[in-house]
Amino acid sequence: MGVAQLFDLTGKVALVTGGSRGIGLQMAEALGEMGARVALVARKQAELDAACAHLGARAIACHGIAADVTQPDAPARIVDAIDAHWGPVDILVNNAGTNWGAPAEDYTDDAWRKVMTLNLDAAFRLTREAARRAMIPRRTGKVVNIASISGMYGNPPAWQMGMIAYNASKGALISMTRGLAAEWGRHGINVNAICPGFFPSKMSRAALERIERDVLAMTPLGRLGGPEDLKGAVVFLASEASRHVTGQALVVDGGCTVV
Repeated sequence: MGVAQLFDLTGKVALVTGGSRGIGLQMAEALGEMGARVALVARKQAELDAACAHLGARAIACHGIAADVTQPDAPARIVDAIDAHWGPVDILVNNAGTNWGAPAEDYTDDAWRKVMTLNLDAAFRLTREAARRAMIPRRTGKVVNIASISGMYGNPPAWQMGMIAYNASKGALISMTRGLAAEWGRHGINVNAICPGFFPSKMSRAALERIERDVLAMTPLGRLGGPEDLKGAVVFLASEASRHVTGQALVVDGGCTVV
């Protein structure tokens, strides 16, 4: 098989949660550019409509599903909708996430549960549903969990990030990635994670307003993540090019965590 064929996703069905904007839409666009049919899940129908129009203008087949992935019935409903529209899911990108800022000693139980429910619990439940309904029976599948460098390291004290639940959820997501990779390799399923560094987004805007200069100073490449910087990583992990890679966490941060 040639290199171009290894990265080709023609005919594959890809599901991207939180795919209506930001890095989710960036990754959906990349998968679609390589031939995948892309199903986007987000809560707001208007944002889904705009995202599908954006992808459609690029000749990418897109199907939007309005759903709150934290709801108990969401995984089955999402997988049912995709199966009815295009068939079984081949690629799952767990990208939906949230944060809540507060010092650890002041963190409320409700805030902790909100972050963990979306960032970890919902990702597991949707992965479990896609695996047992679409991937395990066919002995093939690619799962890409979007974690973070915050799941691998603490935050500089001077930054006063107040992200303990986010750190914990993303660290757990990396561990879940390894555990599922170990369990499901026998089913032909690859499970990997991407750990982005700082990318401008709705969620990171407030933090970057305070610390962007510091982040750039400690990043060897001297830049934040941009609108193309996750495309290669997600296509690699979603394609046959990574067929002998599983249980790994690929850091995409401009070198921020190596210094």
